[in-house]
Order: sequence, then structure tokens, then C-alpha cells
Amino acid sequence: MKKQEIAYAAILADALKGNRKFTQKGLSEKLGFSISMVNAAVKSLERIGAVQVNRRSFVLQDAKKALLYWASRRNLEKDIAYKTRVDAPPRTIERSMPAGTVFTGYSAYRLLFGEAPADYGEVYAYAADLAEVRKRFPPRKGPPNLFVMAANGFPAEKSCVTTPHLYVDLWNMREWYAKEFLEALEGRLRGILE
Repeated sequence: MKKQEIAYAAILADALKGNRKFTQKGLSEKLGFSISMVNAAVKSLERIGAVQVNRRSFVLQDAKKALLYWASRRNLEKDIAYKTRVDAPPRTIERSMPAGTVFTGYSAYRLLFGEAPADYGEVYAYAADLAEVRKRFPPRKGPPNLFVMAANGFPAEKSCVTTPHLYVDLWNMREWYAKEFLEALEGRLRGILE
């Protein structure tokens, strides 16, 4: 995931907690990024009217617009570092992932909300130790059902990406039931990201 996307993830995760006012310096320190990188992310959001930049801070005014902007720019497919076929149900794959794995997509929805709007067959996750993932799930032929991206410092909760990050990743998934998960998540976010 690009650094600007990590900045969007942090801003939107804080917005869900009720914080909509930020400083570029504070965000820079929190993420360990240069102020110029944070500035570029904020400028993109300002250009579309999602944030209002003041002298010493900026305010997220339209979280939904920021979320949709990030979703349209995200390239999940490009971030996949490893994919393979695993002849096991998704829950077995999820339980077998190494410690520190951060789930996204269908698995994250189920783990965060205790239900799944549809049956799913693929597991999407971010992992810090790709070598361990390859060891546990060696390359196999067949349509892949395990997709792993490199974890790189974005906010997470309960071994899952944050809700805004989940929305963006679901937006970019190809499976037909991604739409059902996305619509269910939109129902949960209604009123929060307005």
C-alpha cells in the first residue's frame, strides 16, 4: 500500500472514533512519514473538497468523499505479493495464518461483525512474514483462494484492517459476492461517514 493510502487509512480510522481535526505534523509523527508526504495526501483530499486546510490544522469535512476517493485510487491487485490455491475452507486457512496476520475482505468482515452476508471462498490478508506464509501454504496449481499483501504500518483492529480500509479493499475485490459484503458494510457505516 502506498504511503498516501496509509495516511488516508489513519485519517478515516480516527474519523470513525470522532476525531476529524488533524495537524500534518501530528499525522507525520504518528505514521513516521515526512511532512511533505502527508502534505501531498492532504492536498489530494483538499482538491476534491474532502478536507478544509487551515493555518495549523486540517479538518475532515466529507469522510464519504475521502473514502470513495481512496477506493477509486486503490489497486489491490498490484499489492498482492503472494497467491496460491489452498484446498481447505476459508476458516481453516484463517486459523492457519501466522501470528501478526491482519485480515481484510470477507474474513475481516466476518471477524469484525460476527457474520458474513454471503458464503465466501477466498481469504485476503496482510502479513509481515511472507516467507512463513509460503512455508505454511506452498505454491499450488489451480485458481488461487489465498491472497497475501505485505503489511506496512497501516492502522488495524482485532487482527483486521480498520472499517474504512475494509471498505476500500472490498471495493477493489472481483468476486461477485464482494458487492454483497460492500452493501452490508455501507449499511453499517451509514451516518458515521457522512
